[in-house]
Amino acid sequence: MRYWLLALAAGAIVLSHPSVGRSEGLVVPPPSLDDALAPPGSAARTTVLSGGCFWGVQAVYQHVRGVTKALSGYAGGSAWTANYEAVSLGQTSHAESVQITYDPSRITYGQLLRVFFSVVHDPTTRNRQGPDYGTQYRSAIFFGSGAEERVARAYIAQLNDARTFKRPIVTEVTKLPGFYEAEAYHQDYATRHPNDPYIMTNDAPKVAALKSLFPDVYVGQ
Repeated sequence: MRYWLLALAAGAIVLSHPSVGRSEGLVVPPPSLDDALAPPGSAARTTVLSGGCFWGVQAVYQHVRGVTKALSGYAGGSAWTANYEAVSLGQTSHAESVQITYDPSRITYGQLLRVFFSVVHDPTTRNRQGPDYGTQYRSAIFFGSGAEERVARAYIAQLNDARTFKRPIVTEVTKLPGFYEAEAYHQDYATRHPNDPYIMTNDAPKVAALKSLFPDVYVGQ
């Protein structure tokens, strides 16, 4: 559930909770452990990340070099409860997630995680991002291989040891049990609704931060 109130009398939307996200971004160091770029022509790879509302996560990765597709969906629960109405109750074990398909000859898994920790969300807030809270908005990395798990866990340890953030990272690292595509009206939401007050307040600044902090990674549309 998006926690905002419709102020009908004023004809405006008012967020019911102050944002706790870092929409301005924070440049974190690259991972010490990462794969090298794959040879040109290598098969595409996919990974699944969760960092709050999937609208913003999808919007950021749609502007990342080497990403060929970003799809909003649900991960962490069963197929039976993989729908927005059920997930919004916060009792399905699902997290709003984004499946990222990328060209490993253009960007590495570790570089995707660097964007994740730098501009996508605040990895130190448990079950909350911006005005949204609940387990469905938790920070999570759903790995699909042992190599991904090693890079993710090593990177979190690296950032925690360096005290990159003021608080410890609470991002879950767990094996992907399955990914379920979200409803059509959630796909490309930020692109289709750039003037939505939620997008303007919470998600557009993340894309702007990507462009400002990582110009070598940012691509326009």
